[in-house]
Amino acid sequence: MPSESLRWETLQALKNSPKGKISFDPFWLERGEPLLAGCKDSPSLSPIAGVILERLSSAPLQKSSSFLGSRSGDSSPVLSEVSISSTGSVADVSARTAAFSAAASVKNEREQSLSDKVKDESPEADVSGVSSPTSLPAISLLSPKAMEMAGCIIKVQEEHREKAKLALRVRQEMQEKLVAAVASAESEQLKRFEELMELKQRQEYQSMRDMMERETKESIGRQEKLKEEQRRRITLVNLRLREAEQQRLREAELERQRQAEGRERLRSLNSIQEEILQLNQLLEPSTQTKTDLPPASLSSYSTRGNQLCSQVSEVVRKTAEGNFPSLEDMTVAERALHEMRALIRLMQEEAANVREKKKKEQEQEEERRKQAELLAKQEGEKKAAQLAKEKAQRKGLQNSAEDVTLKWYKDLQEAASRCAQSFEQLSSAKDGQTKKLKLELQKAATIPVSQIASNSGSQLREIFDKIDKLLSGRPVVSGGKSVSTSQHPQGLDFASYKLAEKFVKQGEEEVASHHEAAFPIAVVASGVWELHPQVGDLILAHLHKKCPYAIPHYPPMKEGTPVDEYQRILGYRVDDSGVEGQDSFLKRMSGMIRLYAAIIQLKWPYSSKQGPVPHGLNHGWRWLAQMLNMEPLADVTATLLFDFLEVCGNALMNQYRSQFWKLILLLKEEYFPRIEAVTSSGQMGSVIRLKQFLETSLQRRQISPPRGQLGSGFWRS
Repeated sequence: MPSESLRWETLQALKNSPKGKISFDPFWLERGEPLLAGCKDSPSLSPIAGVILERLSSAPLQKSSSFLGSRSGDSSPVLSEVSISSTGSVADVSARTAAFSAAASVKNEREQSLSDKVKDESPEADVSGVSSPTSLPAISLLSPKAMEMAGCIIKVQEEHREKAKLALRVRQEMQEKLVAAVASAESEQLKRFEELMELKQRQEYQSMRDMMERETKESIGRQEKLKEEQRRRITLVNLRLREAEQQRLREAELERQRQAEGRERLRSLNSIQEEILQLNQLLEPSTQTKTDLPPASLSSYSTRGNQLCSQVSEVVRKTAEGNFPSLEDMTVAERALHEMRALIRLMQEEAANVREKKKKEQEQEEERRKQAELLAKQEGEKKAAQLAKEKAQRKGLQNSAEDVTLKWYKDLQEAASRCAQSFEQLSSAKDGQTKKLKLELQKAATIPVSQIASNSGSQLREIFDKIDKLLSGRPVVSGGKSVSTSQHPQGLDFASYKLAEKFVKQGEEEVASHHEAAFPIAVVASGVWELHPQVGDLILAHLHKKCPYAIPHYPPMKEGTPVDEYQRILGYRVDDSGVEGQDSFLKRMSGMIRLYAAIIQLKWPYSSKQGPVPHGLNHGWRWLAQMLNMEPLADVTATLLFDFLEVCGNALMNQYRSQFWKLILLLKEEYFPRIEAVTSSGQMGSVIRLKQFLETSLQRRQISPPRGQLGSGFWRS
């Protein structure tokens, strides 16, 4: 149809118009121009549209224009004048259709541009306005062709609108997918970042822990090195201290040897001085020598004798200052003694010559002279013999006990050793029952001794009966349990050995601290000794081993014996800390001597046997005499003599009477100076006590009973 071709020509003309070709410039935004600036220009028609409009009449165009204006609301001045009439030629209709198509095309372009602007500004804008256009007013004046044209235009608009909706929806979906993809990528990236941070944190924690472990190991290693170095230093210090202690002991031993040699030289010097003074008395002028020798000879002999005495006195004067004589001094003194003896021989020879000459002249006078000389010679020989005897007695002091005493000491030690070996099987038992029996036997033997006190006689009797039952093989109750030595073949030897050891230990500890405790312990020990002699021998063996001065015996140091071992033999306690102090040593020795002095004078009052004490006062007299026949030891001899005489002096005095006082006088006048000679100024306490005791006893001719002695009233308590 012609109208169809005109319609499409009209659309083609609108398409080819400037508004149909919208240019796009990517630099609009940079220049600040809006994207739809070209769409807002006033629409214009092509020249062909002008030709078409000229063919249309003005009246119908105005009517049609009013219709279009009411539908679209467009105020274009060109379209407002166009109207379509229901009458006219085909050319007019074609012209009208073309004009209407152009107007519709212009309107579609404007709507398309506006919809694109809305999409660009807000993708989420409501599109309901596009999808629901305003209902057109009813057209009753348009021709069918115009209506068809209008329908085509509306259809095209709807198609464009649907395409726009579809494009908008696709774009929204793409935008949502992009946002979701970006969000997912960001979430995954955030997770990877958190995992990376967690990994770094774990690595840092692991490295820090490894570093702390290394530092801990290094610290522990340094501490171990420091401990090892400390142990090495302690070992080195202990070794040096031990060497220093050994050096000190060697020096002390050398000093004791030097002191002993010095005291020996001092005694020899005193003997030389005494002898030379006695020989000098022979050189003094007398009635006998005046007639035998000329005065000039006697004067020369006397002068030379005085010179020799002065030499010896000078040497002795050096020793009076606290020094021992040296070997040179002894050489000078011995030379003076030899010269004095030679001088005496010369004098005697000269006197003999004088007497021979005078014999020819006067036989009677010569006979008298011979008798006088014989008498003088006999007297001199007597004095010399006496001096030699006294010198021998002085030099005869021993450093150890007599052979009989040593044999007795060795027999006791061997008996104690055999006893210890006899119960070795019980002592080293490994089964629980035997160990328990050994422990119960030891408690039954030692606990009663620990309970001995001077509270009452009945208590002592109970303790004695318990010990006697145990040694007799009868059961006794100890610690709430019954025990007997007959439960094991070696039980009696074990109990006897431990009992004797405990008695001596009580003397070493209890009596050393409380002197009065010696008497209750000693009386029980004496009663046990009387009924069970084996226990008495073991008591002596333990006592002699811990206190060799109770024999008495001064053990010599044998070659090859270590100093520590020799100190133990002398009675000192030696442990890792070294040798005990002298005060502690003397205190223990004093306690054991006091216990021994109490045992030898006490007898169990309830004994059924008649006779003396099993180890009586005769052993005390032997001990005292033996002590006075031995060289005194500094500090030890004075202490032990004082303790022994204070405990046992009264009993010895009552037993031996005058003989005892002779022994005390000998101790005071002969032996005590020897004690003073070997005692230094720092050890004079025991010497002063002994001196005061001897002086008081000799002055009063009486020794008081010892303190703590058990009287008859005690046994009735």
